Amino acid sequence: MSDAELVLRSTRVVTPEGTRPASVAVAGGTITAVLPHDADVPAGARLEDLGDDVLLPGLVDTHVHVNDPGRTEWEGFWTATRAAAAGGITTLVDMPLNSLPPTTTVDHLRIKRDVARDKAHIDVGFWGGALPGNVKDLRPLHDAGVFGFKAFLSPSGVDEFPHLTQDQLAVSLAEIAGFGGLLIVHAEDPHHLAAAPQHGGPKYTDFLASRPRDAEDTAIAALIAQAKRLDARVHVLHLSSSDALPLIAEARAEGVRITVETCPHYLTLTAEEVPDGASEFKCCPPIREAANQDLLWQALADGTIDCVVTDHSPSTADLKTDDFATAWGGISGLQLSLSAVWTEARRRGHTLEDVVRWMSARTAALVGLDRKGAIETGRDADFAVLAPEETFTVDPAALQHRNRVTAYAGRTLHGVVKSTWLRGERIVADGRFTAPKGRLLTRPEVTERP
Repeated sequence: MSDAELVLRSTRVVTPEGTRPASVAVAGGTITAVLPHDADVPAGARLEDLGDDVLLPGLVDTHVHVNDPGRTEWEGFWTATRAAAAGGITTLVDMPLNSLPPTTTVDHLRIKRDVARDKAHIDVGFWGGALPGNVKDLRPLHDAGVFGFKAFLSPSGVDEFPHLTQDQLAVSLAEIAGFGGLLIVHAEDPHHLAAAPQHGGPKYTDFLASRPRDAEDTAIAALIAQAKRLDARVHVLHLSSSDALPLIAEARAEGVRITVETCPHYLTLTAEEVPDGASEFKCCPPIREAANQDLLWQALADGTIDCVVTDHSPSTADLKTDDFATAWGGISGLQLSLSAVWTEARRRGHTLEDVVRWMSARTAALVGLDRKGAIETGRDADFAVLAPEETFTVDPAALQHRNRVTAYAGRTLHGVVKSTWLRGERIVADGRFTAPKGRLLTRPEVTERP
């Protein structure tokens, strides 16, 4: 490592081969070597000795609603990327809604990139959107570097992003499959939702009944059938229904190219503990029962579920009314996702290596970011430094999110993020941030356009 500019040393470094004492050499923003803990530090290199704190690859969150431009009072690139950095996330991929305009044309993508460029504290990529009537825009968006396309199979909650019918899904998916793209899907069936009881009001049990598991299961079964027919690559977003797991496992065994994510709130919060009127817990699909949660963890362990992402979907506090039918549905979790998942994972006997696999390695692989997601030679020097045994109690006032509404308020979590590094530069430590250093990412084979 004679050319090293920086060496990070820890007794616990999480690498693809396991956790071990190591010294990680960095030059030009890239990991140049992973060497024994006691390796000599070359002349001129700076040593950062982290002691027993754990050195992890920076997390990659592929499901974030930044809402910028257009709904920047809900969130924005400056606040979202600061919150992400504070939580050990070094890369996020922004959803095509709830910004105005949505990312459904190349011109709209250009607007979003222009807004994000000087505000990103971490690296940021973008999903495109698949809407009724924008099939002609899908290939140009793909060529412009979006990582794939999001579609809803039921109403999205915002008028400017309508859902696809099954016939429209078939047309869009055929187009995307034709150029080798990826479709990511909010899978709830609108007919099952319409048939479910819709009482409204503050009772969480009524809200849960209004978003039944069979709405997810039916939509996922239909998506699998379309993907199988077209040999298309699809990804199920924010899975909450454990009843869909056998369908997914069977499809994968048959060669269907399907991947699946779930979210920290489904893994750490349960329907039984949601107070009536507490719409900070509202999301769609909903947080379900503890028995359902146990099966999601089992599916993570056996690989049926591939990865864990936040689905960070904030709003202003006034939209979080005590009526679950009308309150905005979304949970803010960027800054807390690593600690929340680690807290429950350790309780269930999982390791930090498992958490890194679910929240960094597999999310990076999902979107083809082969320079992210691992501490190994040739990867970007993106790191989170974690004290996994330390605890903290969630104080909303300490969050970097623009609107500090959180379902985790008052919870004691394990895992304190001590610092976060982007391409070998420390971007946050002890609550102090550098100026924005993030880059705007495109699919790896695409060169960024001005």
